Amino acid sequence: MCCNAQLTEKDLVPQSYDPAFLDAIKGMRFFDPHVHMTSRTTDDYQAMADAGVVAIIEPAFWLGQPRTGIDTFRDYFSSLIGWERFRSSQFGIKHYCTIGLNSKEANNEKLSEQVMEILPLFIYKEGVVGVGEIGFDDQTALEEKYYRAQLQLAKEAGLPVQIHTPHRDKKQGTTRSMDIAIEMGLDPGMVIVDHNNEETVKEVLDRGFWAAFTIYPFTKMGNERMVDIVKQYGTERIMVNSAADWGISDPLAVPKTAALMLERGISKEDIEMVAYRNAITAFAQSGQINVADFERPAEIDQSLKFNGSTVLRGGQQPRPNKQSTIIR
Repeated sequence: MCCNAQLTEKDLVPQSYDPAFLDAIKGMRFFDPHVHMTSRTTDDYQAMADAGVVAIIEPAFWLGQPRTGIDTFRDYFSSLIGWERFRSSQFGIKHYCTIGLNSKEANNEKLSEQVMEILPLFIYKEGVVGVGEIGFDDQTALEEKYYRAQLQLAKEAGLPVQIHTPHRDKKQGTTRSMDIAIEMGLDPGMVIVDHNNEETVKEVLDRGFWAAFTIYPFTKMGNERMVDIVKQYGTERIMVNSAADWGISDPLAVPKTAALMLERGISKEDIEMVAYRNAITAFAQSGQINVADFERPAEIDQSLKFNGSTVLRGGQQPRPNKQSTIIR
């Protein structure tokens, strides 16, 4: 924009902070059960807190390129139960995670064997609410091998499972994922099947699994489609997430979907189920979630440090008003 151009309100206030959007959901609480905050900024944490997000689950996933050694997995898992949990707390958001070997990297058999050896060191840690995200990508034999192995691990640990359904041949991959889970002796009520769409939702619900929907621009679900799904199928065992990551994604997808649902005539009670309570019910089966931790106002002290590190830099002070155009 030219230095002489006149700024409009749209230029000064980012769309995520549209006062009408925030006003529509004021007082509502949200739980995003699938968001990859490791790849997001502290600004995103602040935006989510401003929009009413009080708790999140961060599934272990791949980082955009394949990891080459076991220590990279070990450090990554450690960050999910350590630094990232701390960073989230600095914005009043309760952070949980699921730990697992993602389907994409399961095709490296040598490395996958090493990952399977260290998973028991992490899945019993505080804040770990499940094994995930696991499942299929290209639906290969190796993906199935390590999917089965991790289902067994979750069964032995008594933890919920968070399933990644494939982007290609989704219906077949979703059915196959559920078939194997049942074959392995898992209770469908302990399994959250993620990245559903109109093609998969009926079977997932009919078979007693949890159906999670990802509101992700262009590639998964739009929130207008999500509105239609809730109107058709109701709220039982349905939950909404953002899966925001390092791609073109929106960490405010859950509250924005809630705002659209309100606009389209869905009750606040039903919105609370799909954007808050159902995620709690499903993942609280881990024994790790205490709603009292995030149903009362969080005490935030950004002077705290984690292993000597803080979210602040130098003499930086917290910027409490994100709608202000002044940055000091």
